Amino acid sequence: MNMSSWRPLHGISRARLAAARLQAHHATQWLARAARAHIMAWPDDGHTNLGWDDAFGGLVTHAQPDGAMLALRIADLTLVLLSAAGGKPIDTLALAGRRDAEARDWLGRLAQARGLDAKKLDAALPYELPARPGDVYTVDAEALAELAAWFANANAALGPIREKIVARGLVAPPVRCWPHHFDLDTLVTVAPGRTSGIGFAPGDDYYDEPYFYVSVYPAPDVAALPPLPAVGHWHTERFTAAVATATRIRAASDQGGAVEEFLRVAVDATIKALS
Repeated sequence: MNMSSWRPLHGISRARLAAARLQAHHATQWLARAARAHIMAWPDDGHTNLGWDDAFGGLVTHAQPDGAMLALRIADLTLVLLSAAGGKPIDTLALAGRRDAEARDWLGRLAQARGLDAKKLDAALPYELPARPGDVYTVDAEALAELAAWFANANAALGPIREKIVARGLVAPPVRCWPHHFDLDTLVTVAPGRTSGIGFAPGDDYYDEPYFYVSVYPAPDVAALPPLPAVGHWHTERFTAAVATATRIRAASDQGGAVEEFLRVAVDATIKALS
């Protein structure tokens, strides 16, 4: 990771960041719906996963049949249809103050204009989402900017780690965001049935704040695992993983360096445990 790319995190309150996360998580489902409706299905549902575009400041789908991609800019919750040629904006919809029905109508009109079946956008999601208060999207610009910084930092930190893992001869697909859990990750296969998920979550039922994780499956004897750097700890409730929470990361004098060290130590420990 180029440490100069790390964006300092100033610490929006947990409540505000969690509220912003819910707004963004629900907004991201329009990307997932568009992908599920108009991109040929992959066996692992990978056609719905999303890439982080740092210059754009948001998440972007795989290419649709005409090469266009749907994107969500996190900082202001704006949906953008990007052209196949150069990724230039074709049309945009700011979600602030809007309801899901308005997003559906906008996407439907764009789909019809491009010769796609708009009705496919109405298929039910194959998973449940955490509840979002109210039926109108709200934008807390400061909190969403912090959330975007977390995603940008995570993408910058996880990419180089994934490259080092691949250089070791292990299978690790590109780092992508999965709209169900809203996390960025790569799943490393160490041996058949022995895997490690290396990623970042903006918060969930386990931790109501952003965190990095390096999971290990099947779970080894935790007592045999090595100690982690100061920002990390071993999580053992329902899954086993090295976890570094936002609270500890923000307290570090060198936030990016602390995350880089955590990932290096945790990845080495989990691969060794699974080998």
